[in-house]
Amino acid sequence: MSETGAACKASPGTFGPRIDRNRCEGKAACQQVCPYDVFQVGTLPRAERSGLSFIGKLKGIGHRWQQALIVNGDACRACGLCVGACPEDAITLVRR
Repeated sequence: MSETGAACKASPGTFGPRIDRNRCEGKAACQQVCPYDVFQVGTLPRAERSGLSFIGKLKGIGHRWQQALIVNGDACRACGLCVGACPEDAITLVRR
C-alpha cells in the first residue's frame, strides 16, 4: 500500500464520498490526493444541474460546469484525504 493510502480506515466500498454540488468548483484537489482514483474532474451532466441552488448554478456557469465526479466510488477506503483537501468543503464521507 502506498504511504498516502496507509491512513485508510475501511474496506473498499464501506464508505463513499458525497459531493455537495452547490459547493464544488472542480479545482481537482480531491483527484490529486486520492490514492485510489475515486475522482475525476469533468463536466457535470445536465440532469444533475437542475437541482442546484441559484448560487450553485452561478458557480456552475462560472466554472464551465467542471466539477469532481465520482468515477470509482467502490474503491474508496475512507482515508479522508479528499475531505481535507477540498477548498470548498464540498466532500463528506458516508456509509454505504
